Amino acid sequence: MGDTVRLCAREDVESGTAKRFDVDGRAIALVRIEEGFFAVGDTCSHEDYSLSEGEVLTEEREIECWKHGSTFDLLTGEPRCLPATKPVPVYKVHVEGDDVMVELP
Repeated sequence: MGDTVRLCAREDVESGTAKRFDVDGRAIALVRIEEGFFAVGDTCSHEDYSLSEGEVLTEEREIECWKHGSTFDLLTGEPRCLPATKPVPVYKVHVEGDDVMVELP
Protein backbone atom coordinates (compact mmCIF):
# COMPACT_ATOMS: atom_id res chain seq x y z
CA MET A 1 0.00 0.00 0.00
CA GLY A 2 1.32 3.42 -0.96
CA ASP A 3 0.79 6.92 0.33
CA THR A 4 -2.74 8.30 0.44
CA VAL A 5 -3.04 11.94 -0.62
CA ARG A 6 -6.02 14.31 -0.49
CA LEU A 7 -6.93 15.63 -3.93
CA CYS A 8 -9.98 17.78 -3.20
CA ALA A 9 -13.39 18.04 -1.62
CA ARG A 10 -16.26 16.02 -3.11
CA GLU A 11 -18.03 19.14 -4.37
CA ASP A 12 -14.93 20.32 -6.26
CA VAL A 13 -15.68 17.89 -9.12
CA GLU A 14 -19.15 17.80 -10.67
CA SER A 15 -20.68 14.54 -11.84
CA GLY A 16 -19.83 13.77 -15.47
CA THR A 17 -16.62 15.82 -15.41
CA ALA A 18 -12.89 15.36 -14.86
CA LYS A 19 -10.33 17.56 -13.18
CA ARG A 20 -6.53 17.42 -13.34
CA PHE A 21 -4.35 17.27 -10.25
CA ASP A 22 -0.55 17.24 -10.10
CA VAL A 23 0.56 15.08 -7.20
CA ASP A 24 4.10 13.99 -6.40
CA GLY A 25 5.24 14.37 -10.02
CA ARG A 26 2.16 12.60 -11.42
CA ALA A 27 -0.61 14.15 -13.51
CA ILE A 28 -3.87 12.56 -12.36
CA ALA A 29 -7.33 12.93 -13.90
CA LEU A 30 -10.01 12.62 -11.23
CA VAL A 31 -13.36 11.69 -12.76
CA ARG A 32 -16.71 11.82 -11.02
CA ILE A 33 -19.74 9.82 -12.16
CA GLU A 34 -22.65 10.46 -9.81
CA GLU A 35 -21.24 9.58 -6.38
CA GLY A 36 -18.35 7.47 -7.74
CA PHE A 37 -14.81 8.76 -8.22
CA PHE A 38 -12.12 7.32 -10.51
CA ALA A 39 -8.48 8.34 -10.94
CA VAL A 40 -6.33 7.64 -13.99
CA GLY A 41 -3.12 9.05 -15.40
CA ASP A 42 -4.01 12.34 -17.06
CA THR A 43 -1.79 11.91 -20.12
CA CYS A 44 -3.09 10.00 -23.14
CA SER A 45 -0.84 7.03 -23.93
CA HIS A 46 -1.06 7.79 -27.67
CA GLU A 47 0.26 11.35 -27.53
CA ASP A 48 0.92 13.93 -24.84
CA TYR A 49 -2.59 15.36 -24.35
CA SER A 50 -4.52 15.85 -21.12
CA LEU A 51 -7.37 13.37 -20.65
CA SER A 52 -9.10 15.61 -18.10
CA GLU A 53 -9.87 18.01 -20.96
CA GLY A 54 -11.82 15.29 -22.77
CA GLU A 55 -15.38 14.05 -22.48
CA VAL A 56 -16.46 11.70 -19.69
CA LEU A 57 -18.58 8.87 -21.08
CA THR A 58 -20.68 8.12 -18.02
CA GLU A 59 -22.60 5.07 -19.29
CA GLU A 60 -19.40 3.37 -20.50
CA ARG A 61 -17.29 4.53 -17.52
CA GLU A 62 -14.64 5.86 -19.90
CA ILE A 63 -12.83 9.10 -20.60
CA GLU A 64 -12.10 10.29 -24.14
CA CYS A 65 -8.94 12.01 -25.31
CA TRP A 66 -10.12 15.28 -26.82
CA LYS A 67 -7.42 15.34 -29.53
CA HIS A 68 -7.64 11.95 -31.30
CA GLY A 69 -10.71 10.27 -29.76
CA SER A 70 -9.17 7.32 -27.92
CA THR A 71 -11.20 6.29 -24.90
CA PHE A 72 -9.88 4.70 -21.70
CA ASP A 73 -11.67 2.45 -19.22
CA LEU A 74 -11.81 4.22 -15.85
CA LEU A 75 -11.53 0.95 -13.93
CA THR A 76 -8.61 -0.65 -15.77
CA GLY A 77 -6.96 2.18 -17.75
CA GLU A 78 -7.14 0.03 -20.89
CA PRO A 79 -7.75 1.81 -24.20
CA ARG A 80 -11.13 1.01 -25.74
CA CYS A 81 -10.46 2.37 -29.23
CA LEU A 82 -7.61 3.45 -31.47
CA PRO A 83 -5.29 5.19 -31.93
CA ALA A 84 -4.16 4.47 -28.33
CA THR A 85 -2.91 0.93 -27.74
CA LYS A 86 -1.31 1.23 -24.27
CA PRO A 87 -3.16 1.64 -20.96
CA VAL A 88 -2.91 4.64 -18.66
CA PRO A 89 -2.20 4.22 -14.93
CA VAL A 90 -5.14 3.71 -12.57
CA TYR A 91 -5.14 4.87 -8.95
CA LYS A 92 -7.32 3.73 -6.05
CA VAL A 93 -9.67 6.40 -4.77
CA HIS A 94 -11.06 6.67 -1.24
CA VAL A 95 -13.72 9.09 -0.06
CA GLU A 96 -13.33 10.01 3.59
CA GLY A 97 -16.14 12.29 4.71
CA ASP A 98 -15.96 15.24 2.30
CA ASP A 99 -12.39 14.50 1.16
CA VAL A 100 -11.44 12.65 -2.01
CA MET A 101 -8.18 10.77 -1.51
CA VAL A 102 -5.98 8.94 -4.00
CA GLU A 103 -3.56 6.13 -3.21
CA LEU A 104 -0.16 6.48 -4.85
CA PRO A 105 1.95 3.37 -5.45
